[in-house]
Amino acid sequence: MEIKSGSIKRNDILKLVLQQRILLVLIALCTVITIFIPPFLTVENLLNVARQISINGIVAVGMTFVIITGGIDISVGSTVALGGVISGLAIKQGMPVELAILAALLAGGIVGAFNGALISYFRILPFIATLGTMNLIRGLTLAVCNGQAIWGLPPKFLYLGTGYLSWIPVPVIISLVIFIIGHFLLKDFSIGRYTIAVGGNEEAARLSGVSVKKVKMFAYILCGILSSASGIILAGRLGTAQPNAGMGYELIAIAAVVIGGTSLLGGKGTMAGTLLGALILGVVSNSLNLLGVSSFYQTMITGGIVIIAVLVDMMKKES
Repeated sequence: MEIKSGSIKRNDILKLVLQQRILLVLIALCTVITIFIPPFLTVENLLNVARQISINGIVAVGMTFVIITGGIDISVGSTVALGGVISGLAIKQGMPVELAILAALLAGGIVGAFNGALISYFRILPFIATLGTMNLIRGLTLAVCNGQAIWGLPPKFLYLGTGYLSWIPVPVIISLVIFIIGHFLLKDFSIGRYTIAVGGNEEAARLSGVSVKKVKMFAYILCGILSSASGIILAGRLGTAQPNAGMGYELIAIAAVVIGGTSLLGGKGTMAGTLLGALILGVVSNSLNLLGVSSFYQTMITGGIVIIAVLVDMMKKES
């Protein structure tokens, strides 16, 4: 009995470790970094990490829904730029800040609906469809502002990117709220269950009465809206809406989602995992910044992390 009891305990511990492996990796990573870079574990620096990941984290929430359906959206970086530019232009034309933000979110939703229609109704592969949209929206963004950054944005708008609520940066609060909403949407609402069902087995979901096309449309529209929201916050943080903003955000968003345990094959994923994935990327990026590592090498490291995460996911599928 003692041997069996010990065996059960070991199995329970192993199961717990496997379930919480992403969190354990984050804790181990923070511990090692703190040993070699003591300034890392300061309140000021940790808030800086949280602020850095908040903008990319918002995009990653939308990307989680898209990838769970078995799709991908590489146009999110262009939509980030579009959101910032549309809101900036609307404000410069005399529109109230609130309406300008709504206009930018609507523009992001339209981009997402366009992607969703191409993929759901015209059956274009997600990578090809969003690759075309990426260039289309980037060109449109440059055209509407003549390639010029938009300056002179009001303090009320800038507060979204630079303000504080007590001692917590506003972008961090917004990001956490969006993560929480995304968590409940995915876990407790029918649209979340349908999203997972579509990604797990699209044909089975369709035969069960799930409107596969509507579910995919929802995922891409949500991703577009959140990407635009990210662009609004980024413009507020920078103090200017730049048409070249958001470049490379698609890689970071996909990396956060994949590192967080969402399968690129679809049908599996959690919002908590995406948050942990975003934190891991933020911690790695911040530590490299503290070490003075070039941004070129940081991009290479991010790409390498994505490859490793995908390989681990594929090995789990095969085993």
